[in-house]
Amino acid sequence: MKNNFDINTFVRENVKSMKPYSSARDEFEDFDTADMIFLDANENPFENGVNRYPDPQQSSVKVVLAKQKKVKTNQILLGNGSDEVLDLLFRAFCEPKVDNVITLPPTYGMYGVLANINAVENKEILLSTDFQPQIEKIMNAVDENTKIIFLCSPNNPTGNSFSDENVAYLLKNFNGLVVIDEAYIDFSQKESWVNKLDEYPNLIITQTLSKAYGLAGIRLGICYASAEVISVLNKIKPPYNVNELTQQRAIFRLGNEAKINSEIESIIAQRTDLLKVLLNVKFVEKIYPTEANFILIKVDDANKRYDELIAKGIVIRNRTTQPLCENTLRLTIGTEVENKKLIEALSSL
Repeated sequence: MKNNFDINTFVRENVKSMKPYSSARDEFEDFDTADMIFLDANENPFENGVNRYPDPQQSSVKVVLAKQKKVKTNQILLGNGSDEVLDLLFRAFCEPKVDNVITLPPTYGMYGVLANINAVENKEILLSTDFQPQIEKIMNAVDENTKIIFLCSPNNPTGNSFSDENVAYLLKNFNGLVVIDEAYIDFSQKESWVNKLDEYPNLIITQTLSKAYGLAGIRLGICYASAEVISVLNKIKPPYNVNELTQQRAIFRLGNEAKINSEIESIIAQRTDLLKVLLNVKFVEKIYPTEANFILIKVDDANKRYDELIAKGIVIRNRTTQPLCENTLRLTIGTEVENKKLIEALSSL
């Protein structure tokens, strides 16, 4: 652990000095008082289920997540998708036109987009040919204005996880924030880094309900970090960033762990079956190891094969423009019926 890491030295000065907006629901937080008459927030008084502002701290959702992940509620921040969570990290800790972050292409494209939006330099250090962080190159790129290193593990679009040794090295030796994007962690056998929060004060984990939980349409992203980091992010987040319908649907879905686990098992089983079939598809030149709900393959001509599958009514992702991903296609694992159609299409080409 980096003993001299102090989160207070990483917070932007304007964020330190600002007074956060206090909404009506921040000032009165007891939502369980049925007999209270609410005349404080200029809401429409006629009840329809969503006429009141939502809980700005999403307390009920956090209680469920805290129990399932074995963390404290003050170690959780919820956002309008993971993209809002990532954007808040830039806005809280990176001074525009001064600071920089490090990303590791090929990886999730929003890190670079958000860096650009926030006028923060993005230092790109390519992954190795086996899609692992090049630690020496990363550390050589670090300077006094490097605030965040973004790690996507399992990585999108490659599907592999980063070695624990590489991640731990960065957490111990980089005097800055290490953000681990675990959007696909539920499809991996690796343990989540959420379990290491108390060990590394500079560790931040982002997760989502969009993948394994099947809730992409409600846009709910999750940030796990120290209480100190979460406190800073709460200071700058919009007061009602997660709507009432999203909170209700999240609680309902999170309460059905058996169904979620069953769906994850099905996806992993379908992934195994598809991997076996791909071995016999002649135009597939390489199948990359995956711990996600997708498979990255290298083919003879990605543009051609993409167009051929489109013509057969199957939409995949062409990743050939990404670094180290020439002539690659990314295949998301669908239902058994969908995968059967994909296999038939691949076999007919």
